[in-house]
Amino acid sequence: MAEALLQTHSLRKEFGGLVAVDDIDFVVPEGSIVSLIGPNGAGKTTFFNMLTGVYKPTAGAVVFAGEDMTGKPPHAYTQRGIGRTFQNIRLFQNMTALENVMCGLVEVRKLPKREAREHALEFLGRVGLADKAAQYPDELSGGQQQRVAIARALVMRPKAMLFDEPTSALDVELVREVLDVMEELAREGMTMIVVTHEMGFARKAADRVVMMDDGTIIEEGTPEHFFEAPDQERTKQFLSKIL
Repeated sequence: MAEALLQTHSLRKEFGGLVAVDDIDFVVPEGSIVSLIGPNGAGKTTFFNMLTGVYKPTAGAVVFAGEDMTGKPPHAYTQRGIGRTFQNIRLFQNMTALENVMCGLVEVRKLPKREAREHALEFLGRVGLADKAAQYPDELSGGQQQRVAIARALVMRPKAMLFDEPTSALDVELVREVLDVMEELAREGMTMIVVTHEMGFARKAADRVVMMDDGTIIEEGTPEHFFEAPDQERTKQFLSKIL
């Protein structure tokens, strides 16, 4: 089995005494793809935000590539090698697609603009948007904007990519173009954690499917086991409503 790239130990998050995530132990081997599913309010995004430093855990630890990241700011997670995209697409509206992809290389990695531009064009090409480099976000479709966001994360050359509902803000006809990019990343061996309602992606691309409910993990397994013969009644109920 591949070495663990990302781990959590007894992870817990409270907001004003309300427990949002409770006692999660989670292991992601390098090169694996984990789909994280569950109903709204299950704690998926809160858990995800702790994996990227947006939230500091109330208790427990996040370990990435052998380093305890607990309590460090989000930019430290980025520098260590965690890339992420947000549920709501967050491009800088006053920047072109190219400038959006360049910004992390210039501001965080301190690359010269000429070198940053070359890398940014390469990664816009990887997501099929080299011809949109000069366009602003409001000139792009939702799917194109999300692909720019993915390129912006990938250009930092992360060790793992974390996607929080990457298709939730998109019209149905735009979902496929984003999933195509993610499936290509899967074929290339990128370690990925994907919070998603796209069960087709979870079946096709994931090595492991993890179900959260009421702030904790209630079931996990291979896609075959998870979708065909889940153990927990709660999982069966959830799947019966969405499949």
